[in-house]
Amino acid sequence: MASHGARGRSGGRPTLEEVAARAGVGRGTVSRVINGSPRVSDATRAAVEAAVAELGYVPNTAARALAANRTDAIALVVPEPETRFFAEPYFSDMLKGVGSELADTEMQLLLIFAGSDRERERLAQYLAAHRVDGVLLVSVHADDPLPDLLSQLEIPAVISGPRSAAESLASVDSDNYGGARSAVEHLLARGCRRIAHITGRLDVYGAQRRVDGYREALRDAGVAVDEDLIEAGDFTEDGGRRAMRELLRRAPDVDAVFAASDVTAAGARQVLREAGRRIPEDVALVGYDDSAIARHMEPPLTSVRQPIEEMGRAMIDLLLTEIADRRPAASRGLERHQVVLATELVERTSS
Repeated sequence: MASHGARGRSGGRPTLEEVAARAGVGRGTVSRVINGSPRVSDATRAAVEAAVAELGYVPNTAARALAANRTDAIALVVPEPETRFFAEPYFSDMLKGVGSELADTEMQLLLIFAGSDRERERLAQYLAAHRVDGVLLVSVHADDPLPDLLSQLEIPAVISGPRSAAESLASVDSDNYGGARSAVEHLLARGCRRIAHITGRLDVYGAQRRVDGYREALRDAGVAVDEDLIEAGDFTEDGGRRAMRELLRRAPDVDAVFAASDVTAAGARQVLREAGRRIPEDVALVGYDDSAIARHMEPPLTSVRQPIEEMGRAMIDLLLTEIADRRPAASRGLERHQVVLATELVERTSS
């Protein structure tokens, strides 16, 4: 017999998890049905709707809509200067994935830059007014105050990579550690032993994990880690040029370079060529992201592919789940979803 009360197994209001269990699907599928996404089969939609009716589930989003307190808007917040956003393929690929997944819902997407103190202050005021239903944070630094602000305001949020291993917000990331390991293992297999690493910004957890993967791959191969072969970069082309010049000054016998981004690798390549070093004959070169830059570089760049568009889609799925099940944190504990997607080394002639 169907239940006519609005009580779940715990005796309180039915939860998103209970609807998912009753329908035999995942939380993300339930949130897509609730938010009107057409990206579910008719059979699945019918099963979810039947479970909703049977349990008497009322999504928080519906309650907020009835109270005229829903905006049907999501903010994609980029705490970087606009110039970096438009210069690096990572951001455009992320935006493409987010936009394609969000197109199946009634939600509007707002792109907000917060690269300066004034922009962050203005954003804080905007968010405090609850003008969006949720926030996607892309390129978050360890000391960025925005994630904590979102938690204080109880605004559903997903970030594109944790700030640390103890991240409290939901996040989607690629396997930075494994990707770096695969790049260095490839260079070791080629016979390289003086392998340099140009890092990303080290206040970004993903960049730290790439350094960890670089170090561990060398150690596991019995190759000593030489600190002179590690130079800090910032994911930019200029940063790649500066780092490569410093590496050549300190370690002119370098025979390979693993760069933390394709853009950084492009800057390193320019300096290597100016120094008369042939790629890959004298110095092998590997980047990260497998962007269009990698494919169009001369020689084409070996690069670690991270599924950036898929990451954007996964962020939307997680955020819709957060929005649909916006219960107080105390009622669901501190559980947050941390999604890590696999990377893949794409070999080309630069290595």
